[in-house]
Order: sequence, then structure tokens, then C-alpha cells
Amino acid sequence: MHTPASMVMGIVFSPLGLVLVFTAAITPQWREGQARLNMAGTGSLFRLGAKGHGMGPRTGSVEALLLLRSDGLWESCLQVEHSELKQCWPVAGSYQKDPRVRLAQGLVLTSLFLCGLGIVLACIGVRCWTDLPLRGVAASGGLLVVIAGLLSLTALGVYTHNLRRLGMDPSHGISNPRFPQLSLHPAGSLYFGWLGSCLQVLGGSALMFSFKQPRCPTCPSRPEQTVCPAFRSCPEITSKTDMDVYEVSC
Repeated sequence: MHTPASMVMGIVFSPLGLVLVFTAAITPQWREGQARLNMAGTGSLFRLGAKGHGMGPRTGSVEALLLLRSDGLWESCLQVEHSELKQCWPVAGSYQKDPRVRLAQGLVLTSLFLCGLGIVLACIGVRCWTDLPLRGVAASGGLLVVIAGLLSLTALGVYTHNLRRLGMDPSHGISNPRFPQLSLHPAGSLYFGWLGSCLQVLGGSALMFSFKQPRCPTCPSRPEQTVCPAFRSCPEITSKTDMDVYEVSC
């Protein structure tokens, strides 16, 4: 079977986009920030943890720690710079209750489901084990993949636009006062998500071209007669014994 290039492109790009968006969804690096804290005011947890890793402050040194904070859709992490001391926990508090975070979570989950369903339909439509693909099924799968890509792009746009305000609303109790100088910026998971969403839109759009039926060649002496899927019905072609006959998928 001759598989159209658009189908090949869609079958390659769509799963790759799904993997990237899934990777972005489960990793806690949607936004990152750092804050320098005085160890005397942070409690004994960080002090003991730092000493346990050989980072206890010496006499006369400045008792301060540089903490790296990262947030994702379902997990947050806190790590001491240049140390193996790291702790992660499920998102909670004002950040978890923020409606924009909940919106991003719902859009990403819906996107993953639709993209997976679209890929299944596309694989059935391509039908590599037969001569003729199911173009309508493949194109329907491509439409689902495009919708999935647009949903994930919307989730990423909402999160990025409100990145520094998520969980900081006064109605939700403002952020923890122990992190007064926390500066937040986009992190790696966002870039994975953007790339994966774009690949989903490209792959799904390529599969949607399957709706278009290709033109079959016609006989020179009979313009109204097509010779698809085989050229055997054309007298000018069948009379030539030295010409190979190829099957054409339409």
C-alpha cells in the first residue's frame, strides 16, 4: 500500500506530541523561583537537613540558605541549592485552589485523553495491513488530535499568563511569609508542553488532509474513464506489454 505522506507525518508527530505533553504534565517544573533565607528564622528542619549533608554553617559565616522552589500541576518541590536535600509534595493550599490551576489541570487531562483517542483512530484509519486506508477514520482521528493540541495550548497560555499570580490572591490567603523574596519564572516543563502541543496540531492537521481524495489518472482516449485503482482498464496502457502496472491507492 502506498501510504500518503500526510498520514505518515501525522502518525509520527501526534504520538511525539502526546509524549511531550504527558511529560510536561507529570513534572513539577512549570514555574521556578529562588529565595535566600536566614536559617535562624526557618526552623530546625532546614538547619538539620543542611548539616546532615555537610552544609552546616561554620562559626562566623552568614547563616543563610538559597532555596529553589518549583511548582507543577500536581506536585511542588523545594530544594537547597548545591545539595541533595530535596522534598516534593502534592500541590496544596491556595495554589491548589486557584481556579486557573484547576482549569489548566482539566484542559491538560482532556487534551491527553483526546490525543490518545485520536491516535488510535488514526492508526485504524491508516490500515497498513490493507491496500486502501480508511481516510474518513484517519481524518477524524486527526481532528481529535488538533483539538487536543489546542486545549493544551490554552492550558499553557492561561498558566504562563498568570504564572506569577497563581496562589498569590489575597482571597486565598497570600503566599507563605517565609518566602518574601521568591521570584518566579517559567521552567522547563512549560517548554516541553509548548513543543508537544505544536507537534499535536501539526500532526493532527496532516491527518486531516486525509479527507481530500486524490485524483486518479484517466485514459487519454477516454477522459471520462478513470483507471483507479489499477491501470488495467485503460486500453492505451494495457496494450503496452513492456510497461509495468502499479496499484494506486485512492
